[in-house]
Amino acid sequence: MIRVVSGLLTVALLLSGCAQPTTEKQDADVIKQTYDSHLAELSAYQLGHYGLRMYRQTQDDKYQAAVWTDMARVADKLNEYAATIHSKEDVLAQGQKRLKAYDSGDSERDEIRHAAAQGREEYLVLGAGLISSMARANEYGLEHIDDEKLHEILSWYDFSEYATDPQMIRAWAAQLANQVYWLKQLGETDHTAAFDKAFRDTYPDSEDANLSTQQYNNKLYGMTHIILAASEYYRKPVNEADFQWIYDYFRDNFDEIAARSKEDVIAEIGITFLLAGLDNDPVVTRSQDIIQEAINRDKGMVPSVSGSTDLAKGEHRNVLAIMLLDWQGANAVPMAGQVNRVVSNIPWGLEAVE
Repeated sequence: MIRVVSGLLTVALLLSGCAQPTTEKQDADVIKQTYDSHLAELSAYQLGHYGLRMYRQTQDDKYQAAVWTDMARVADKLNEYAATIHSKEDVLAQGQKRLKAYDSGDSERDEIRHAAAQGREEYLVLGAGLISSMARANEYGLEHIDDEKLHEILSWYDFSEYATDPQMIRAWAAQLANQVYWLKQLGETDHTAAFDKAFRDTYPDSEDANLSTQQYNNKLYGMTHIILAASEYYRKPVNEADFQWIYDYFRDNFDEIAARSKEDVIAEIGITFLLAGLDNDPVVTRSQDIIQEAINRDKGMVPSVSGSTDLAKGEHRNVLAIMLLDWQGANAVPMAGQVNRVVSNIPWGLEAVE
């Protein structure tokens, strides 16, 4: 979607007295108020996603219930895996059921994912299911009571077969970026370097012009998620030099990025710079400008590229917008044993890591 910079229009409105400028923080507060007032409209996953990020940014106790909801969701998932998976055949059977979600093939993304998962159905259980749930528990300083069994399930597979496969990367670049960093976080084999190489081979910069809009955004999502996952999702800062190729690409190609990508991607790119302490980089300013310009001020949120203001469907996009516009730094909270005691009433199935 081509975005027209509206600086001249804004100046004209100000001169005519028709508008007042808003700061980044003011706009972040508008979006946050919209979501804080409608938490009941979010699913358990969306509530946890939003509440956890807002707690990490604000340490406001009003998000404790959302954090507990997230812990309970993670506990339920891990309890289910521990109780139902006894063999690779069990993993495969669950994956085959999940594959049906892509059967419609009514979007380019679903078609690509359906094709990639054929013969790799177990990945649909391992990646977005088991690995992500174990990693989220780990971020809380928790693990499942059958943690050894869950790690044994992971040991049945060589994850590099998924993380370095071009077809898989074209289907799930961001998800694979998350998963290789989560495996490293969990003490499993480190596939991060192998994934980086395979990713760059799959998406050489010289081929950007030949990528569809969907595939171009998949590439960008993969790059942002390498950095976001390395930060353990806003828990710790990152070093620019460790990801220099990504930061250089974002700086060198931001005009094209702004023209071809969604607000979600643009907000994530800005946040990657904030995680590296690059608050004054022009990419941050330009990202913030784009997000502020995109806000539907009647609805108090950033709508989708199609104009939808559905609160639940827009949760991911809008929590990113809040963080980009009012960044409070990386914070390793909440965790078991911390003075804030947010992680205290632990859901059944989880326990504090010794």
